[in-house]
Amino acid sequence: MKIDGSKLIASLLALAVGVGFSALAPVLASSKPVPLPNPKVDAPAAKGDQVAIFAGGCFWGVEAVFEHVKGVKQVSSGYAGGSAVSAKYPMVSSGMTGHAEAVKVIYDPSKVSYGQLLKVFFSVAHDPTQLNRQGPDTGTQYRSEIFYNNDSQKRAATACIAQLNAAKVFAKPIVTKVGPLKAYYPAEAYHQDYARLNPNDAYIVRNDAPKVVHLKQLFPTLYTGG
Repeated sequence: MKIDGSKLIASLLALAVGVGFSALAPVLASSKPVPLPNPKVDAPAAKGDQVAIFAGGCFWGVEAVFEHVKGVKQVSSGYAGGSAVSAKYPMVSSGMTGHAEAVKVIYDPSKVSYGQLLKVFFSVAHDPTQLNRQGPDTGTQYRSEIFYNNDSQKRAATACIAQLNAAKVFAKPIVTKVGPLKAYYPAEAYHQDYARLNPNDAYIVRNDAPKVVHLKQLFPTLYTGG
């Protein structure tokens, strides 16, 4: 399901009215998107739907971003990096399970490439220079990591990071990890589509709604939704 982008933007404006635009300005500035060059290395186009797994802070916002990307068929929030036994929110929140909050992106490679998904991930979905944290959230469960499914994804992700670091598009080095996907575990039902179902939640308005706005601004040809 798609998040209603117009409602997210309206919520953001409502917050600005409530707290004042000057108070909201630091939030928008801190989440300012970073224009990136196109990846020099991309995963070869494959037949049929493909799966990408990204971790970049609280999964609510990353899920919200990818739900608005053209060619993406489904996005879910979940856990990756740990065991099945510990793939439960209370345990993952301890930061001791090895899990990261992650999203599973099912996409049509004839409409959007893995390299384009990487570009969205690094530019608007999160800040890849923050180590074991993202915005107000801290802990290894909020780390930046790409879990690859095959060697093509591994090469593309590793090359993208090297390319961006060499170009110094960010003020600090990228700390995103690249590791093999051993398993992905869907999160609890109340985490799924959280931004869509709770557009007026203060956390969503402050931290996640701006990401969807920036996606529309920076990727007008990839953006889809209200």
